Amino acid sequence: MTEPRARFRDLVWSEWLKLWSLRSTVWSLLLSALVVVGFNLGTAWDHYRYWFQYDAAGRAEFVASELALWDAFTGNASMVMVLCAAATGAVAVAGEYGTGLVRTTFAAVPARGTLMAAKLLVIAGVQAVFGAVVAGLSFWSTQAVLAERGVGLPLTHPGALRIVVASALLAPVCALAGAALGTVLRQSALSVVCSVVLLLLVPSVLSDERHLSAVFAHATPLHTWQRLVSVGTHGEPYPWTTGGAWLVYALWALGATTIAVVAVRRRDL
Repeated sequence: MTEPRARFRDLVWSEWLKLWSLRSTVWSLLLSALVVVGFNLGTAWDHYRYWFQYDAAGRAEFVASELALWDAFTGNASMVMVLCAAATGAVAVAGEYGTGLVRTTFAAVPARGTLMAAKLLVIAGVQAVFGAVVAGLSFWSTQAVLAERGVGLPLTHPGALRIVVASALLAPVCALAGAALGTVLRQSALSVVCSVVLLLLVPSVLSDERHLSAVFAHATPLHTWQRLVSVGTHGEPYPWTTGGAWLVYALWALGATTIAVVAVRRRDL
């Protein structure tokens, strides 16, 4: 009697159980959330605390430039988000190769590509929820603090929702990139290091001042996030649209998924 093929939803469920069976999953998400929200809330608290030490012109500029939206999700918080999400995605895949569990998994489910797709769906889904919770909590808490000085902004303010969504999606995009590196490199430590180099160090040395450098910069998730959360005009030498930035997010997610699925199908264990 031929054993029936595993249904995709069964594979998703098994990957869900596998992910949450790791104690590190809960702790990493919790600590990441505390650090990210802490960075954002700390910046808003700083503006609240020293509000009356600014002169009238400085306070007026804060309101006119909508700087309250910058406090909603800061650059430091975004780098922590990138690091934690990418590391989680990398370890979730490469860790199985390190322990040898992947051999048992593929023996039970020979359809490697389908199995990897299920794993990536779980990783992206968990990170999307994590990102949404953290971005939403950051926005609510920072604006609540600034509201005590009368400068907090609601989610309905132009650009506010875009900042929350862009910040939330930064997590799954980077997690998928980390998972793709984990699939290709198959070593947790190496995959995490390469994730840091690709997603943090490379974007940090790319400048918007020269055309070629700007093109490469605009193709990175971190610069994409910066474009989506920017408010007002800043005289960029090579400006780009929010539509283009959303497209970069989508291409990174699609590209990482494709690389991971193809790699696991074509390479031997």
